[in-house]
Amino acid sequence: MVLGSVLNPINSSMLAVALIPIGRAFGAPPSQTAWLVSGLYLATAVGQPVIGRLVDAFGPRRLYLVGTALVGVAGLVGVLAPDLWVLVVSRVLLGFGTSAAYPASMSLLRTESERTGLKSPSGILATLSASSQVISVVGPTLGGVLIGVGGWHLIFGINVPLSAACLVLGARRLPRTPKGERSDAGTDVPGMVLFAASLTAFMLFLMGPGLAHAYLLLIGLAAGALFVRRERGAPAPFLDLRVLGGNGPLLATYARQLLAYTTAYVFLYGYAQWLQEGRGLGASAAGLLLLPMSLAALAVTVLTGRRPQVRGKLAVGAVLQLVGCASLLFLGADSPVWLLILVGVVFGVPQGLNGLANQNALYAQADPARMGASAGLLRTFTYLGALLAAAANAAFFQDGATTAGLHDLAWLLVAVAALFLVVSLADRSLRRVGREA
Repeated sequence: MVLGSVLNPINSSMLAVALIPIGRAFGAPPSQTAWLVSGLYLATAVGQPVIGRLVDAFGPRRLYLVGTALVGVAGLVGVLAPDLWVLVVSRVLLGFGTSAAYPASMSLLRTESERTGLKSPSGILATLSASSQVISVVGPTLGGVLIGVGGWHLIFGINVPLSAACLVLGARRLPRTPKGERSDAGTDVPGMVLFAASLTAFMLFLMGPGLAHAYLLLIGLAAGALFVRRERGAPAPFLDLRVLGGNGPLLATYARQLLAYTTAYVFLYGYAQWLQEGRGLGASAAGLLLLPMSLAALAVTVLTGRRPQVRGKLAVGAVLQLVGCASLLFLGADSPVWLLILVGVVFGVPQGLNGLANQNALYAQADPARMGASAGLLRTFTYLGALLAAAANAAFFQDGATTAGLHDLAWLLVAVAALFLVVSLADRSLRRVGREA
């Protein structure tokens, strides 16, 4: 479960220091290399809830094995890619391949919780979250080392042995779903297709907003309207909109996830690019400077992970995230290394708090019978934030990752972080999360 769940974050964190070398290798500007980020998150945002619903219907084992096998295929495509757009295809395959592990893990945890009577397995949830933080710790540094040793191709090649390990462990350890419990009654393929079409159209528009791409908005609205009509009339809908619409706390959790990760991913990718272009550091040095951020996130997750209460974590995380965004306004080409490290640490603490708190909140708020789809939808909002971040970085770094662009980007982040603080403090339902545990 842990190994499968880290496949996505390891690919995200390693790429943060590889965008500049890849752009130089193919002669591509940041506005084009941004598709390496958005391609993965576009596929993952669509794939997570769809595959999560398939997990609910068919059980986690088969979906886990198929998904992790696709990760290995994507790694080979990336290593052999002759141009940037084949590399983007590899990232799309990675997005779909890594979409199975997290909903499969959450579904397995819910089943085990019902068997043992443990309502909130906060320790195991913290382990899943901490494992992602560990990968975030080593990801940028590992990416920098791999690039230094053998070029950016190695950050794609590493997926092959990881995929093989997941397949061996998954085949040996994951429980089989009894045949009597398998059913395709709840898959709702037309609903999934309409959901994917609507979400894809909207996210493609976000990558190039403007009148020239207004047709994507129309396609998204049309597919969305058909999706709503389909789901309201389907006997076993892909997303039960009536139940989801009546679950205000869960909707608030999705909104917090979107805001938190928009800020987190803008910083991860934007700051890494600025360190290389605006501050003049190499890929390996940039990876090392991101290490304190990830260490801070890991430390916070380990120290607070076993506490199922979430409201205090979100309040502290929101305040520190706002402070971190404001601190970017004071950075420049001559900023001392200690200040760069301090900014990373300030950003790392809310990354450890916010993701863990939202994960625990979802576990308490979601319908147990649809845990896979609900967990997948949480990741959809995570990657919607990543796509918004990629669009923001592309817009503000059109002429390169300059200090002026970083400062303009910081003002946007201050606004987003302030909204996250308001949403977190206004949700009174969070006071009840974790108390019964």
